[in-house]
Amino acid sequence: MRSDANIAGPMTDPVPGPRTESMGEDVSRETPPPMDDTPIGRAAQLAVEALGRAGEGLPRPEQTRVIVVANQKGGVGKTTTTVNLAASLALHGGRVLVIDLDPQGNASTALGIDHHAEVPSIYDVLVESKPLAEVVQPVPDVEGLFCAPATIDLAGAEIELVSLVARESRLQRAIQAYEQPLDYVLIDCPPSLGLLTVNALVAGQEVLIPIQCEYYALEGLGQLLRNVDLVRGHLNPALHVSTILLTMYDGRTRLASQVADEVRNHFGDEVLRTSIPRSVRISEAPSYGQTVLTYDPGSSGALSYLEAAREIALKGVGVSYDPTHAHFGAQSNPSMAEGIQ
Repeated sequence: MRSDANIAGPMTDPVPGPRTESMGEDVSRETPPPMDDTPIGRAAQLAVEALGRAGEGLPRPEQTRVIVVANQKGGVGKTTTTVNLAASLALHGGRVLVIDLDPQGNASTALGIDHHAEVPSIYDVLVESKPLAEVVQPVPDVEGLFCAPATIDLAGAEIELVSLVARESRLQRAIQAYEQPLDYVLIDCPPSLGLLTVNALVAGQEVLIPIQCEYYALEGLGQLLRNVDLVRGHLNPALHVSTILLTMYDGRTRLASQVADEVRNHFGDEVLRTSIPRSVRISEAPSYGQTVLTYDPGSSGALSYLEAAREIALKGVGVSYDPTHAHFGAQSNPSMAEGIQ
């Protein structure tokens, strides 16, 4: 982990100008001022609380959960969700691997992983049959988090995979041959429904769909759900949509709450109770090669992803999430493809 001085991202002194200090004899130096009486103090206190909450730990799954983060609609927070959920699960004590299947390599960038053309990458695993262990890199700052990066070579993989044997299941075989113990594998898919996404769907058991709280949020989801049904019917019977996460939620707008209600009506209990707010800190973090969890752990975005990760972990052991953490009930699993066009 980074030092405490860096963990909350770049900050500046909120009070410009020279500092003065009273030298009076009657001033007690034994009682420091409250931590939260300045912006920096409040941020530091939130950061300590956030990291303390992350360190509580969560039940670990009995076997590795392979979660495919997919939505062919661009700009819905798919990569942001992948890296921040992965960091949250790792901070909760899990061992987590992020597989970057997007040729843009944004997940690799956000995790601070070098992914220029010469770096061994997930392309070599899919096309050249290189063992996954030879391309996985540990993520700086987050213990227990690893990444298989994407390089620009991946852009041509869709075409190259067409002529290969078992082209749809090459990622599945690579994950099954990976010998290091893992609690979670999160696969960041490109914003399309080509062979790379099909490889992810064949390799995974669960699909997580981030849905932006904006107009046309559900547009195009029908095709994704039909593809999930096709892969389940022909290639991967275990595949199912387990999680819907509402992203870019702005509580000040009526539209956001209307979209949230519509999504919850369609998908029922698969929708996480936690939604991810619009956040400048979430947007800034990748430019520093960090997740929002290490960039500003006290921010609303970081706290939301920590809670979302808690929900996902609890659902995985058959327990539903309660915001008070006081009681949990059985989790239901209704069908979801109905009503989405």
